[in-house]
Amino acid sequence: GPAVSAGGWEAAAGLQIRSRSVEQTLVPLVAQITTLINHKNKPKRSDKTLKAIQQVGQAVNLAVGRFVTVGEAIANENQELKEEINVACIEAKRAGETIAQLTDVAALDHPESDGQMTIFTDKSGVVKAARLLLSSVTKVLVLADRVVIKQIITSRNKVLLTMEQLEKVSTFQEFVQIFSQFGNEMVEFAHLTGDRQNDLKDEKKKAKMAAARAVLEKCTMMLLTASKTCLRHPDCESARINKGAVFQRMRLALEQVIEIVTDSRPSGEHEPGPMSIYAAIKEFKNQVEGLRENLSLLSREGLRARLRVILEHTEDFTDSAYTSHEDRERILELAKQARMELEQLMSAWMSAQNQRKRDVTEDMEVALLKMCQCMNELQRELHSAATSVAMDLLKYHSDHLVLKALKASGEEGNIEALAEHSCQLSEQKEQLLEVCRLLRHVSGTEPLEITCLHAEDTFKVTGPQIISAAETLMLHPSSKIAKENLEVFCEAWESQLSDVSLLLREIRDVFEGRRGEKRAYLSLPRPGKHNANLKSLKPVRLDREEQAKLGKSGLTLCELSSQVDSEMEKWDDPENEIVRHGQCLSSMAYSMYLFTRGEGLLKTTQDLFQQAEAFAIEGLKLVSALLAFSNQLEDDDKPLLLQEIEKMVPAYRQLQVTAKAHAQGQSAIFAKVDTCIQEAEHILHMLVQVVPLSCKLLKKHRAGNGYLRGHHPWKENGFHVTTKDRSSPAGNTDPLGVKSLRQHVADLTFLENKRF
Repeated sequence: GPAVSAGGWEAAAGLQIRSRSVEQTLVPLVAQITTLINHKNKPKRSDKTLKAIQQVGQAVNLAVGRFVTVGEAIANENQELKEEINVACIEAKRAGETIAQLTDVAALDHPESDGQMTIFTDKSGVVKAARLLLSSVTKVLVLADRVVIKQIITSRNKVLLTMEQLEKVSTFQEFVQIFSQFGNEMVEFAHLTGDRQNDLKDEKKKAKMAAARAVLEKCTMMLLTASKTCLRHPDCESARINKGAVFQRMRLALEQVIEIVTDSRPSGEHEPGPMSIYAAIKEFKNQVEGLRENLSLLSREGLRARLRVILEHTEDFTDSAYTSHEDRERILELAKQARMELEQLMSAWMSAQNQRKRDVTEDMEVALLKMCQCMNELQRELHSAATSVAMDLLKYHSDHLVLKALKASGEEGNIEALAEHSCQLSEQKEQLLEVCRLLRHVSGTEPLEITCLHAEDTFKVTGPQIISAAETLMLHPSSKIAKENLEVFCEAWESQLSDVSLLLREIRDVFEGRRGEKRAYLSLPRPGKHNANLKSLKPVRLDREEQAKLGKSGLTLCELSSQVDSEMEKWDDPENEIVRHGQCLSSMAYSMYLFTRGEGLLKTTQDLFQQAEAFAIEGLKLVSALLAFSNQLEDDDKPLLLQEIEKMVPAYRQLQVTAKAHAQGQSAIFAKVDTCIQEAEHILHMLVQVVPLSCKLLKKHRAGNGYLRGHHPWKENGFHVTTKDRSSPAGNTDPLGVKSLRQHVADLTFLENKRF
């Protein structure tokens, strides 16, 4: 049909959109043009209708003009993309002018306008111009997105060059000077990659980016102490090995960031790790249940092969030395039962096909149910085995006795004791690698799988690094820097053990259905706050007493978050902008609640403050969506919603101020945490009111405006929030005007959608 599809712009432009900001910038433009094209061809047109059409056409043309100006400025800054951007800008300008001409309908009642081509006489012309406009604007935005990618690559290259200099320095004075520069470059890289991580559409890539950035954050401190140790003891082989491993890991992490950002992997390389049992069982069950729709959907041998792969994976559990005898026997028993159930299903399936049945027979339905039930029981048993092994091992290693013994033997210069404790740490490492592999199988989501792989990799690398740092201390037992270096690596090990404990809770919560959709807000925490003043690397955590004081506020936050979720479930359109921002706010509030319990991914007060600031920004985006929606409402309904919106804006602004306020000292920091939690609580109280009201008004509005069902006309527009990260060393994080470009596309949709 002639209407422009909101999902079809990628195909139309021949481009793949990977970032949310580009996608969300285009959606309102699609909605506006769709409204224009889908106007009702009434025989009698009022002056009001003609004026409204002309207004929209002129507004689109003016906004395209502003958009093109910014696009051309970006082109001039980037010679290699200049020609492509300029061609797309010319196309956009031409399309905007065509739309303005075809919507110049105010003079239609005058005799001299006879024969003029308009939206009423040349509908296909408007459709063609609209498609050209969408295609060209998409091209410009995707090219501008490449500018952001180029910034990240340039930043990475600067970091790599400085790292090369750091690796070669021979004096402390030179090291201090270059490390200060390195710190600033890492802060810039952290800001750019943090923004990109938050903008990625793919949750799997987000998790990979988070893992790579976590490596860079931890390795920055390791690089400092390992390099200083090498400078202090230049002839020490173990110190050189220790330092070399840090540089190597940082280079790999930097490379991984670039792979994610450019969406490329070196040729011949595949995704790390085989398919998890969770994913394999899910796929197997989907195929089995698909037989209800189509008995010829897949081959019997194909289904047998899938089950064979799953049962091969269960050998990771049955072959593990840490799986209990009872768990092993139960897994083997369920594997045997699964084979039997599949044969029963095959028999019923063949019988149904022989009888030329189109639908599933009763025997086959029973076999289907029994097969899926058996797979559910196997999944439950594997989950139980993996989590119990993980809990036992984490508890066993929670006293960090091996690390303490290693430190002591290093300080004493005791070579025999060091060798013994190094073997013990290597054994512990192997145990933890096995735990990470088992947890990955039952993690339940792709982002959690990636977190398991990251934990496995961290233990694999950090174990030998601790041993080389301990060997250096043993050779130089009076060296303060060698002692400090060993301490840093031991802290990284302890920190990773703590992270696995949190990961275990997340996996259990997902399995039990408590937190499946409560994904972490992955723009936080933001690694890279490690500037030249390295004392700031020591983050502040709440002690138990402070957590207890926040307990009541935290629980209220949790309850309100659940209420917001319940209200969101009543909406029949999960992709609605109001729903998406509401769910995001609920998820962030839940993370803040977990922080009050000492759980979740927000570990330090700084993480919480950054989360609070992000919460406020997300809230202002919700306000933007609500304002745009209010423009669709009848005059009688509008004041109700506007009244609620007016209360929300000051609350979000206040939270922004609180989150950014400077606090020094334990009591001041705790007071700031408490205020952030209370202000978030106040905002959720308002959300619990405004979400059901919006849902009710939407249903009422839809009842009278059927055309709204086909698209979402109240996407982000009309109300814009700009924030500036003052902690960025570069000051302006958008020197090339990419955000300004998106602002101008949003301006294309600032008018109300008219009912023509």
